[in-house]
Amino acid sequence: MEKKEVAAFFDRCAPWWDEDMVRHEDIIAKILDNGGIRADMDVLDVACGTGVLFPDYLARGVASVTAIDLSPEMVKIARSKFPQVKVICGDVEETEFDRLFDAVMVYNAFPHFPDPAHLVEVLAGLVKPGGRLSVAHSMSRAALTDHHKRASTVSIELLEEHELAQLFAPWFDVDVILSDERMYQVSGVRRSGASA
Repeated sequence: MEKKEVAAFFDRCAPWWDEDMVRHEDIIAKILDNGGIRADMDVLDVACGTGVLFPDYLARGVASVTAIDLSPEMVKIARSKFPQVKVICGDVEETEFDRLFDAVMVYNAFPHFPDPAHLVEVLAGLVKPGGRLSVAHSMSRAALTDHHKRASTVSIELLEEHELAQLFAPWFDVDVILSDERMYQVSGVRRSGASA
């Protein structure tokens, strides 16, 4: 999978992305609760798309939302909908940020990164000690695998939740491992002194 192909795929999807988005409010609330999203936090939304979670972060009173996406068209839409959010067009694995974050969220996007271990290592370096990293999907692993059959050139199979937790282990105390018929999430707290 080439990142150029991923960006081009999502550029093509951007015009109708919001129209086709199905939100399950209870699942999103649980994902954000498990991810520790609350008032006065600095949040990084990785592969933010058109900003589907931005209103949820803002409703919780976070101090700031920084978001990044590879697709220029997705970024354009996210910026137009949420001018109060700093939205960066770029590759999170190559971007230098001017701060660390209390929470980093990868929502409905993890299979679009070709090297999960490298991504987790990079993201660990962006989380403050005591902060959280969450990888979450608002559908089951089986449903996501079926969904991605249509996008197999721009996605890989989602790791089993315990495999992903093992990738977190060098930097995070994993306290959420969830995979059921409605959602998937692995989340952990960054240990002090764990260098990425």
